[in-house]
Amino acid sequence: MRIVGGKYKGRIFNPGKKFTARPTTDLAKEALFNILANRYDLSEMSILDLFSGTGSIGYEFISREAGEVTFVESNFNHVRFIKDVIEKLEIKNARVVRDDVFRFLKFTPNKYDLIFADPPFDAPFINDIPKVIFDSGILKQGGTLILEHPKSFDFSRSANFKELRKYGKVNFSFFIISQNH
Repeated sequence: MRIVGGKYKGRIFNPGKKFTARPTTDLAKEALFNILANRYDLSEMSILDLFSGTGSIGYEFISREAGEVTFVESNFNHVRFIKDVIEKLEIKNARVVRDDVFRFLKFTPNKYDLIFADPPFDAPFINDIPKVIFDSGILKQGGTLILEHPKSFDFSRSANFKELRKYGKVNFSFFIISQNH
């Protein structure tokens, strides 16, 4: 796993062979962060990385000077790996939460400017994620949800859907909570 941009660009971390997460491809990460760099000033943003896995997307946000990043992951080994990388990079603006994503969404008092969700591609609940996030009220007005999913899912008729970007087998659906929502 490689950080593709920002101040930690080129840093490589090996989660090991027993790691079960599927990291986002470098091509998809570069394309996603090119879009984000043109739309947002990440330095003032509070980011939530759901289903963090290796932490790959969260590190990209931090590497690009995001205000703060919260990683939420339920797997103990994945959480330990994320914490190790954060420690190696001496990152101070990150928080790692070991919890079930749906329980976290129900109980967190925090609100976020941008939420990135990358659930397991075989998860039966992928269709429910946008609604659960919007119903939780944790996305700030004007905030963005980016959902990574396989091409077999179509969110174009979902509430707050804005656009779809495709990069090989990786699809990103963007949702925006309008200011007058």
